[in-house]
Amino acid sequence: MVRWLGFFLAIICIFTAAQQSLAQDRADGGPTFTVSDLPTGRPLRIIVYGDMRFTETSNTSDTDPGVRKWLAQKVGEEKPDILLLTGDMPFHGSNPADWKIYDQETALWTQERLRIYPTVGNHEGLPDPISGMKNYFAAYPQIERHNYYSVQMGNIYLITLDSSTMHDWKQRRWLDAQLNHLPPSADFVFFLFHLPLVSDLQTAFMVGIPDPPTLALRHEIEARAAASHAKFAIFNGHIHNYERFEINGITHVISGGGGARPYPVFIRGDQDLYRFRTYPNFNYVVITMEGKHAEAKMYRVTDPDSDKRSVELQDSFRLDAK
Repeated sequence: MVRWLGFFLAIICIFTAAQQSLAQDRADGGPTFTVSDLPTGRPLRIIVYGDMRFTETSNTSDTDPGVRKWLAQKVGEEKPDILLLTGDMPFHGSNPADWKIYDQETALWTQERLRIYPTVGNHEGLPDPISGMKNYFAAYPQIERHNYYSVQMGNIYLITLDSSTMHDWKQRRWLDAQLNHLPPSADFVFFLFHLPLVSDLQTAFMVGIPDPPTLALRHEIEARAAASHAKFAIFNGHIHNYERFEINGITHVISGGGGARPYPVFIRGDQDLYRFRTYPNFNYVVITMEGKHAEAKMYRVTDPDSDKRSVELQDSFRLDAK
């Protein structure tokens, strides 16, 4: 009798947990945050960039402190309505001193009260993931301790993933729920995460990016994109350069030129739509969204070693709603 009672209690617990899980999935189908005060009467301006590796200015091997600081100032002067950060903002996320440099060099962002949405890179968790994420959440209180989250802003639905737990079942279940409940008003779905789903031939061959599980995720998202009413665009970092692809209806943009040690790409491959042989490509991307169309432009630092730096328009592309 006691054995049967224990069995039925176990069944009840499993059923209750399943019900809670389903309820959580339904709750996760909506946006984590909603922006209701976007500017009206003019196009929306979004900047995407990352891989700065903010750290002490004496470190000139892992990052270029001069370019890094100048780019952060330049991005602030652009006064974007939305700033998307592709990860690896600090050099060592668990080092409070690196975050102090971040605060100092991005002071204009705070002064301009920029609306910032970051994603977790691999350096945010170095060398200690627990203290690294604690510092990360302290730097971005607006995301309310969410390492992955979604934002509904006008006709854009932003889905931000944590690359360090990309294939964790909980995050994947959340992602499925998000894609199952995209709002009809979303003309565009912007994905923001650190590790790219597609890369140049050199990186794919030498570094193994993307790896098989990430490639499988790419194929899943491609299937979702084909069936969706919205246009999908994916923004990544990690590769300290600039790359752009259009694969199976999805636009992939890699903007990892925020100041970290540059990564030379000698073999890009036919899929990479950025064909220039320039190097290094310290850069940021400006997206000007107007209704169901957007013009995107990549600005590259033309003279990173000069005392009088400037940027040049190096790539441009268009995003159109379906």
